[in-house]
Amino acid sequence: MPPITKNLLIINILMFAARYVVTRYDIDLNALLGLHFFMASDFRPHQFITYLFMHGSFEHLFFNMFALWMFGRIIEQVMGQKRFLTYYMVCGIGAGLIQELVQYIHYLSLAPELSMFSHDQLAEALNMWNTVGASGAVYGILLAFGMTFPEERMFIIPIPVPIKAKYFVVGYAVIELLSAMLRSNDGVAHMAHLGGMLFGLFMLLHWRNPGGLQKKIRNWWAKHTAPKQRTFHYQKNTKFSDEMGYNQQRKARQEEIDRILAKVKEHGYGSLTEEEKRKLFEASGK
Repeated sequence: MPPITKNLLIINILMFAARYVVTRYDIDLNALLGLHFFMASDFRPHQFITYLFMHGSFEHLFFNMFALWMFGRIIEQVMGQKRFLTYYMVCGIGAGLIQELVQYIHYLSLAPELSMFSHDQLAEALNMWNTVGASGAVYGILLAFGMTFPEERMFIIPIPVPIKAKYFVVGYAVIELLSAMLRSNDGVAHMAHLGGMLFGLFMLLHWRNPGGLQKKIRNWWAKHTAPKQRTFHYQKNTKFSDEMGYNQQRKARQEEIDRILAKVKEHGYGSLTEEEKRKLFEASGK
């Protein structure tokens, strides 16, 4: 098992065990390290990181760690250790930011009712808004798997037929969105899960096309400030030449990806070189 995935599993399990050990001393680790609403008295900035390693129940821990083990070890092999850890933490922190935003909107909607609370009652109520779990980071990993291996077929209980990874990820996102709208009081941070996927998407798009936004801005500026003395025929010929060059490059890239996929099919993913893994990872988002 890759080292980052293994260490994340170990830390989460140890923190879950420690939570029960310290209860003998009347210490609630979830209250201390969970992510509180930023307007609550118990909120601390470091909770954006520590909440990722706390869980509310054994089932919560088990399903998050199972998904981390199942998909995280594959994505770590594709991304590399440093980039995978960065991706995991950004997804988790991003999920926390989205959860804070959702709670703030909820706070504004409850303003009339909360105004009737005393100062102590309001402080106690806000401190109860506490988020724990690695789900946001795990959902980011699910997104990365679906974008890297979109055609990979998976068996998902209780679906009786294999489903492609890209449909699995989209389905999960739709379920979370519907759950957030229809079951907002079920105690699950559905929008945080989507937040982890959203920040993961930004990271993947940035890595696969670094400087893409700046390039679009430069192209737009060049297009609208270029001299207009060119003739129609010159523009048409230039466009035709550019299209031919693009098609040739695209064909060459596709042939290279087909060769890599054939190698994976015959010898397994472990037979790929680091350069081939990088090319496969970059091509999966295009």
